[in-house]
Amino acid sequence: MKIALFSDIHGNSVALDAVLKDIEDQGGVDGYWVLGDLVALGPDPVGVLTRLAALHGTRFIRGNTDRYVSAGDRPFPSQADVEADVSLLPRLVEVERTFTWTQGVLVATGWLGWLGQLPLELRTALPDGSRFLGVHASPGRDDGEGLSPDLDEAAWARLLSGCDADVICVGHTHRPLERTVDGRRIVNLGAVSLSLTPDKHAHYVLLQASSAGHQFIRRAVAYDIRRVVQMLEECAHPGRGYIIKHLLSSKEPAPTPEPTVPTRGGSS
Repeated sequence: MKIALFSDIHGNSVALDAVLKDIEDQGGVDGYWVLGDLVALGPDPVGVLTRLAALHGTRFIRGNTDRYVSAGDRPFPSQADVEADVSLLPRLVEVERTFTWTQGVLVATGWLGWLGQLPLELRTALPDGSRFLGVHASPGRDDGEGLSPDLDEAAWARLLSGCDADVICVGHTHRPLERTVDGRRIVNLGAVSLSLTPDKHAHYVLLQASSAGHQFIRRAVAYDIRRVVQMLEECAHPGRGYIIKHLLSSKEPAPTPEPTVPTRGGSS
C-alpha cells in the first residue's frame, strides 16, 4: 500500500498541481489522504476541490478553515476582542471578508455542502496492524495549538491524552515534524501552501505500508509562487495582502528531501 498524505492546500491549485505531478513522478499511489484546510485562504478554492475530487482512492477530513467557511465560525479576533482593543478592527474586517469571499465562491459552484460534511478524523488499521489516526490539528481537534516542535512535555501529554492510536498524522502548524511520544509515532505533514519552512516549498508525505511494517517519506516540491501572487491580484482576493506577504517572505535553499521516519514493525 502506498498513500500520499497532505494537508493545508489553502485554495492554492498551483502548489497542489506541483504535488500531484511529483506524486506521479514517484510512481503514483494507491490513494490520497487529505487532512484538511482545503480551500481558504487562497485564490482557487474550486480548482483545488475539482482536482481532489478527480483523484482515485481519496479520503478527506476537515481543517479549521474548512469549518470557518462551511459553518460560519471565525478565528481570532472576535467582536468581543475588537471591543476590548479597537486596533484589531482592520484584522477582523480582513478575516471576515476573506472567509465570506471563499464561502461565496463555493456556494456559487455547489461545493459548500460537500465541504460541510467532512469528518473530523480519519481512522484505519495499517497492514502491519498499527492503528492510524489522521486529524488536522491534534487528536479530537481541528484547531488550537496543534502538534509542533515547540511543545513541552506537559503539552504533549495533554494533547495526546486518551488517544488510542499508534501512528498520528496531522497538519495545521505548517511545520513538518517527526517525533515518538510514549510509543506513538507523530508525523506532521507540513503544508502544501503557506509553508512555514524556509524553502516555502509544498510539503507532503508518502506512506509505504505492508504487513511487514511501514515508513514515511517526506517530499518538498518547488512551485511557481509568482503565479499564485498573480492569481490573487487577478481575482482581487480580499486577503491578498496577508497571503502575498507570507508567500514572498525570505526563502532559503530547500532541505534534502526524502528523510525516512522509522516506525515500529520495520520497513516495507
